[in-house]
Amino acid sequence: MGSRIAAQLANAKVPSLLLDLDAATARNGLDAALKSRPGAFFVPEGARLITTGSFDTDLAKIKDCDWIVEAVSENLEIKRSLYDRLMPHRKPGAIVSTNTSGIPLAQIAAGYSDEFREHFLGTHFFNPPRYLHLAELIPGPATRPDILAQLAEFCDLHLGKGVVLCKDTPNFIANRIGSFFGSMVQQLTVEQDLTIEEVDLLTGQLIGLPKSASYRLLDIVGLDVWAHVTKNLYAAVPDDPFRESFTMQPFLMDMIGRGWLGDKRGQGCYKRVGKDREIHAIDWKTLEYHPADKPRFASLETVRKIEPLADRLKALVALDDKAGRFLWKLLSSHVVYAAHMVPEISDRIVEVDQAMRWGYANSMGPFELWDALGFEETARRVEAEGRALPDNVQRMRAAGAQSFYRSADADRQPKTEYFDLAGSGYQALEPRPGITVLSDLKRARGVVKKNAGASLIDLGDGVLCCEFHSKMNSLGDDILHMVRAGLTELETNFDAMVIGNQGEQFSVGANLMMVLLAAQEGEWDELNAAVHRYQQLNMALKYASKPVVAAPFGMALGGGCETPIHCTRIQASAELYMGLVEVGVGLIPAGGGCKELLTRSRDIKKIFEQIGFAKVSSSASEARQFKYLRDGDGVSMNPERLIDDAKQLALSLVPGHAPGAPRTDVEVSGEAGFALMKMGVWMARQGGYISDYDVVVGEKLAHVLSGGRLTGSPQVSEQYLLDLEREAFLSLCGRRETQARMQHMLKTGKPLRN
Repeated sequence: MGSRIAAQLANAKVPSLLLDLDAATARNGLDAALKSRPGAFFVPEGARLITTGSFDTDLAKIKDCDWIVEAVSENLEIKRSLYDRLMPHRKPGAIVSTNTSGIPLAQIAAGYSDEFREHFLGTHFFNPPRYLHLAELIPGPATRPDILAQLAEFCDLHLGKGVVLCKDTPNFIANRIGSFFGSMVQQLTVEQDLTIEEVDLLTGQLIGLPKSASYRLLDIVGLDVWAHVTKNLYAAVPDDPFRESFTMQPFLMDMIGRGWLGDKRGQGCYKRVGKDREIHAIDWKTLEYHPADKPRFASLETVRKIEPLADRLKALVALDDKAGRFLWKLLSSHVVYAAHMVPEISDRIVEVDQAMRWGYANSMGPFELWDALGFEETARRVEAEGRALPDNVQRMRAAGAQSFYRSADADRQPKTEYFDLAGSGYQALEPRPGITVLSDLKRARGVVKKNAGASLIDLGDGVLCCEFHSKMNSLGDDILHMVRAGLTELETNFDAMVIGNQGEQFSVGANLMMVLLAAQEGEWDELNAAVHRYQQLNMALKYASKPVVAAPFGMALGGGCETPIHCTRIQASAELYMGLVEVGVGLIPAGGGCKELLTRSRDIKKIFEQIGFAKVSSSASEARQFKYLRDGDGVSMNPERLIDDAKQLALSLVPGHAPGAPRTDVEVSGEAGFALMKMGVWMARQGGYISDYDVVVGEKLAHVLSGGRLTGSPQVSEQYLLDLEREAFLSLCGRRETQARMQHMLKTGKPLRN
């Protein structure tokens, strides 16, 4: 864990000292972080910011450290022994935090100086710290409030964390609620006789949880780790009315006894078998493996398509079948337990919801979930089954409350409110400076314009936002129309525009189905006109009279890459998976992607390989190496701050903004460059790295990137390159091999190597 915390500090460009029992162990930990998948580092070069060493020889070096993070074994004697050794070297004022979850902080800090205890607290990072947003901060008995605030700000702004302040109770907030949820899943698996595969179908993306669901997640965590957590929690919460839930099911204990601990041992609830790595699942009754089934529940065929998630969840728990009964018992127990834990683990419902969303990547926290299921309907159903509701919820009902949250509404109330279970009545949810929630903004202010695919939102201070909200934010006519409308609004009513959204991905690119249908119908004039309009829209963004800032995050692929790179600036999320991936469906970029990279780099070989192998950045740092980000483009470590950071960047560009004019002096490599790229294609084919049809696509790409095989040292215009892109794109659309690739991608989500 220590090496991964160090990796996230390196991602934030903060140097650190990584110490372990010996230097070799520390180095091995760093190497493991470098090799881990998914990667712990934004780029491998980040590891240069980490110095390794041992407690015996290098502990004195902590004298230069401002923050000391202890992440040794969960053993009080070991921790205090280490603190005794570091005390002579720690400089006054240095913050010390323990990454613990089961040992009271008062026991760890007992007997040390007042100055130390004022700077001592708990920090609980979720693993892997790069990807899980939550950081729980736990004040010790004497922690100074300003020290707590200082570290919270650092974790937020620099490490990109959603910070939740916790009480020093066993497992804090997220793991207390999450442990109960996991235990209930396992208990109900046995009680309601479901298979491992059925449970993972029901507890994944269907209900707003990650696709790792329950038993796949258990394999990732490790069955032995889970057993340790539940055993410790059971011992630590003697007064918890649900304490008996924190016990391991016998089949899991049998698996642990056999050493089937999950991914680290090659088998657990699942394992891969044979050369094809076929996935097998365990039968928990017999502990025998079988090829993993794809379970089917007839009732889900319609319900799983319901959007939004809140409506789907309500429909799921209303089902009178095996799936519905399992989900009702699981979700109702989850929300009732969370309510029982207030105010023991948190004085407010807000922090509980944040902890579960940020730590477990749940789409909704338990109180948001209860609202989605229907507050009063759920309460009545629980009572009808003879289960007790928490006293605080009964008081809430007696007060006439109908939900845990009341959203901001321009006609009713100016701020979102939450119900104070520890008090009585609704309280305004305090603003979080620097964090803009578009859905709240739309409810409070309404929208400037909207259609099915996008909306224009007034962000305030003269900044307009064009928000995408199509499925996967694929770029269709609706979105492109709204971007054009945004540029029109920008001319007269606003000073700057942000292009961004807060969906699951920024944009997966063009609407492939529409392209395929047009190609199959032979609608070449219409397709040519559509591509031309998209090209000109991107050029209009590039040379807009006022600043336009794109705020990409997550997947920004194909057109989802081309549109941002044409904007005045980019404010990117640190987690940015950006790339021109059109060759995967037998096409080349035609929205100006080829052209734009040629204006940014003279390394034609690198550009050709980047587009030709559909390389996607693994972070914003790598996107900068790929030339998708330039000097002046920003990066937001905290994804919640992305929209506001983009707004501030846009405002900073308003004074003195000069749009310029389309270039006519783009240097291309001509015939010589084409020959070089064609040789690369031939060598890749000879080596078996690409298929015969990849050769066809590769030569089309080479033709465009070389500037049309001109002689000498030619310079061409941006429009000339756009015309080459469009011509190559249309010619490939007419090929049956490309159409087969598009069909396969739409059907399977995977590229076809034909």
